[in-house]
Amino acid sequence: MEQKVETTETLVESSAGSDTKGSNHISRVRKLLCRRMLVGIKDGRFFLGSFHCIDKQGNIILQDAVEYRSTRRTSPSPMEQRCLGIILIPSSCRTSCHVDCSIDEQLSLLKVDQ
Repeated sequence: MEQKVETTETLVESSAGSDTKGSNHISRVRKLLCRRMLVGIKDGRFFLGSFHCIDKQGNIILQDAVEYRSTRRTSPSPMEQRCLGIILIPSSCRTSCHVDCSIDEQLSLLKVDQ
């Protein structure tokens, strides 16, 4: 299962919110650590790797990342892949972000705190 992750602006608010709101976002991001994450970027490529960290600007670091990109239609395989290792994906390039998790985990990530 894949779960679309909230925008990083929501998850990593700096000092704009209250302390309890900020700590709530931090705990939600901690739940994503070491999860398999699929990140799409503007040029059509996708990166699959283990979520390692995110900074205040929303840049994401993935470990053991693999790049997937479309190839020419004449190619026998529609997707080409290559292993990259550790990569940083700037927030300005990111178009989508999905994380693998069970249905129970999806519900806990979506839970609205009062």
